[in-house]
Amino acid sequence: MTTTSTKMRAVRLYADWDPRPGFTLGSKDIDKKQTYLGSRVWRNPRLVIEEVPIPKPGPKEVLLEVQQCGICGSDVHMAQADKEGYIFYPGLTGFPCTLGHELSGIVRDFGPGAKNKVTNKAFKGGEWVCTEEMVWCGSCQPCADGFPNHCERLDEIGFNINGAFTKYIVLPDRLLWSLDPLREKYVEKDVFRLGSMVEPTCVAYTGVIVRGGGIKPGDNVVICGSGPIGLAACAILKRAGAAKVILSEPEPARAAVALKLGADVVINPIKENMKERVLEITHGMGAKLYLEATGLPTIVYPQIEACIWEGRTLNATVVIVARADAKIPVTGEVLQVRRAQIVGTQGHSGDGTFPHVIQSMAAGLNMLPMITKEIKLDDVPENIIRLQTDRKECKISCSKPGE
Repeated sequence: MTTTSTKMRAVRLYADWDPRPGFTLGSKDIDKKQTYLGSRVWRNPRLVIEEVPIPKPGPKEVLLEVQQCGICGSDVHMAQADKEGYIFYPGLTGFPCTLGHELSGIVRDFGPGAKNKVTNKAFKGGEWVCTEEMVWCGSCQPCADGFPNHCERLDEIGFNINGAFTKYIVLPDRLLWSLDPLREKYVEKDVFRLGSMVEPTCVAYTGVIVRGGGIKPGDNVVICGSGPIGLAACAILKRAGAAKVILSEPEPARAAVALKLGADVVINPIKENMKERVLEITHGMGAKLYLEATGLPTIVYPQIEACIWEGRTLNATVVIVARADAKIPVTGEVLQVRRAQIVGTQGHSGDGTFPHVIQSMAAGLNMLPMITKEIKLDDVPENIIRLQTDRKECKISCSKPGE
């Protein structure tokens, strides 16, 4: 890489380390630096655009020039404070940090030993790639057992290490995945747009296929919430052969995008009774798979439970993907009598998920309708704030944040 500048602009989040009364640091927390329970510790979040050093890749690392980066709900919740000033996001966080983890980019430089998965040789530069967000170590017990999403030494891009709302980012080579399969079908700009949506689509794929066990063609599914994960789940499950993909979502703009991506029916849970509508649409059967992607388990889970209890489908699986502090109000009798189960899902790494999603996109899983607004770097903070109260946009994406 040749550049005369040593600095670049970045969207950064600052917050105050001020643990709630009674909070005790866990074994993986680092005092005044990072915690696995963000909403218990960080207060008074503040978004700024400031200059930061351009990073340099070390051994087995790659420097990417970011081409596209989407705003995720977690970005919104890290920057959103409750009435006591604590951030909404409950997970791994370390501030200050450059936000942004849904990215695609071009390889501009690389360190010794960095290899391209496609060739199993050193990078040449110029490769088009996307990346995993979870920086798993590869050597702890969960990683060694094949569960990198639950790495004991986990870092997360844009959460506790610097992310992609900037021009350049350095990442381990093991996280990168080639976008070459998309180049045969899409123009350059759309390749990078789709590349930025591989990560959230992989989160949905991990939830409904890997953890949820998938479906058989002809099964019915219910998706609660049409954020990016819920929308991607609609597309994945319809492509997998779902008879009815039923979405519960009150926002008309998001519902319209869901219908483009694969939803058959949209229920407005504010105006309609979800259980009655699901049973009506499925002729009393209910669904094989339910995805909770709202982050409102105390409101949504009882509705899912009612569908399972009164529906005639046995062995239903409820997949919990949305993060929330609130506890799920579970009735064990429903799970027992209806042979149902609840599974949790986190992340997107492992199981061949990234190449499966990229190949699916190359074969026609077109997630482009999800992007409803494109912005530049200067617009990122205000749009993160706006998304705290305005849910009309599905995916706001920043194009070429280095410009």
